Amino acid sequence: MLRICKYLSKTEIGEMLVALVFIVAQIWLDLELPDYMSEITTLVETQGSEMSDIWIAGGKMLAISLGSVACAIITGFFAARVAASFSQRLRSLEFAKVESFSTAELNRFSTASLITRSTNDITQIQMFITMGLTMIVKAPIMAVWAVCKIAGKGFEWTLATGIAVAILLVGIAALMALVMPKFRAMQELTDNINLVARENLTGLRVVRAYNAEDYQETKFAKANKDLTDTQLFTNRAMAVMMPLMNTIMNGLMLAVYWIGAYLIEAAEATDKLTLFSNMVVFSSYSVQVIMSFLMLSMVFVLWPRADVSARRVLEVLDTKPTIADGPRTEGEPGVAGEVEFRDVTFTYPDSQSPMLEHVSFTVKPGQTIAFIGSTGSGKSTLINLVPRFYDATEGQVLVDGMDVRDYEVKALRDKIGYVPQTSVLFKGTVESNVSYGDGRRGDASTALGMTKEGAVGAATEGVLTGEALTASVREACGVAQATEFVEKMDGAYQAPIAQSGSNVSGGQKQRLSIARAVWRDPEILIFDDSFSALDFRTDRAVRDALKTHAQGATKMIVAQRIGTIMDADQIVVLEQGRMVGHGTHKQLLDECDVYRQIAESQLTPEELAS
Repeated sequence: MLRICKYLSKTEIGEMLVALVFIVAQIWLDLELPDYMSEITTLVETQGSEMSDIWIAGGKMLAISLGSVACAIITGFFAARVAASFSQRLRSLEFAKVESFSTAELNRFSTASLITRSTNDITQIQMFITMGLTMIVKAPIMAVWAVCKIAGKGFEWTLATGIAVAILLVGIAALMALVMPKFRAMQELTDNINLVARENLTGLRVVRAYNAEDYQETKFAKANKDLTDTQLFTNRAMAVMMPLMNTIMNGLMLAVYWIGAYLIEAAEATDKLTLFSNMVVFSSYSVQVIMSFLMLSMVFVLWPRADVSARRVLEVLDTKPTIADGPRTEGEPGVAGEVEFRDVTFTYPDSQSPMLEHVSFTVKPGQTIAFIGSTGSGKSTLINLVPRFYDATEGQVLVDGMDVRDYEVKALRDKIGYVPQTSVLFKGTVESNVSYGDGRRGDASTALGMTKEGAVGAATEGVLTGEALTASVREACGVAQATEFVEKMDGAYQAPIAQSGSNVSGGQKQRLSIARAVWRDPEILIFDDSFSALDFRTDRAVRDALKTHAQGATKMIVAQRIGTIMDADQIVVLEQGRMVGHGTHKQLLDECDVYRQIAESQLTPEELAS
């Protein structure tokens, strides 16, 4: 928990110091109350005391109580302010860190776990700072100060207080040893219940298609029961703490009065009033000591879970991405769009055997290179090395004559338009999805649903907004053959797109993903099996439009259909991670058995002959 405090800002540290001053002031005021109580007791017991003196002492006591309340309110305000701003920063830092992760780091943390770490875990830290910050500072100061105040007022009373504190500490230590492992397990079980719920929601169609509702309910019920049982165990264990505190506090009060009665009875008549006054003061201070440890016990209720949560958040924040920025922002002059693989071998983390072995080829600017092979042959892995989703284990991947590891990651990816295997759309509009990402994108407010007029008003130099943005989006959609269905949607390019694109079909999502890559006007276009949901006519129309619109861009295409890639300038055939063929369609039909088998399985003899 202490390690995460390094992320506190100077302002927050300053506010915490101000809160500390008011905590000390509150403690001083609280510990002054027994002295005035003693004074009032003495005045009441002394014959001839004026009522006005009692009222004056009572007034001072009331003023001190009100001052203590004011200090508590100010302390609470600053604690809540620090907790809110700190949790906001942690969420932002965690989100930014996850954004910088490569695929290798993302595979270390499940999606459900990352969601829990950025929500539930940070909430636990916020609760601890809001409630625990005051207690963890106030309790020990008050305990030590109160002990110093009662020192010398009676050995017997001091001994009774020491025994009560010792019993209390032993009880707290035993409870902490019992519940700490359960608190660690609780956060992992929260991850698990999020995982099951998310899996069920994203796969709801499959669940219904296979009548697997009962199976999913059983899985969720088990995850829910495991979490509930663990929470019940910790809550029951921590519930013992409050009765323990009350028992010890009441027992100590009883001991103080019993000892006081014994001492007063045995004392001389002249000392009885002094002993009675000391007993009243001591009982008040002993309650303050026990209350201090009661506050500490509340800290111990919050600390274990907050500590586990802080460790989990730090796991994310302390993870160093394997994909690090290089010093360069530009490649060699005159080779914009050239991609070269030099004897590249790649092995996935924790894998025993390489996924790619000794792959070498060069594709010049404006050319089209295609990759084909059986499932699992390494096609997608190969093209994922270009935008540095992974780095090659051996060999070099060069873009514009420069090793991709020498580029700043942002500068490298600015050169690339990427269409993944699984088309991804974001909640917004058609326009915000096509004009997504860096480059010529409109103001961020456009992607959040800002009106066209608002986008025009927010225009800045070099950024497309309003009608110019819509025109560029329309052009990109035309290349991707998406214009037909987009302009039939209600609102056309301002038509809403639901989360994950659930209100459009698979083929429509694929075409909008292609339009997004085209809109960037990149040096390199990468299509990872991005034509699979298109019919043959649309597939052909998209490729023809790309030849015209993006003739200067290098195109890298992964496909399963021979018809999609047969016009490519180069075709690379992969088999178990190795290049078994490299050439044009005609060359490979003559020279590569693997390619010929794929072609014969998809094309008729007449089509092959032609």
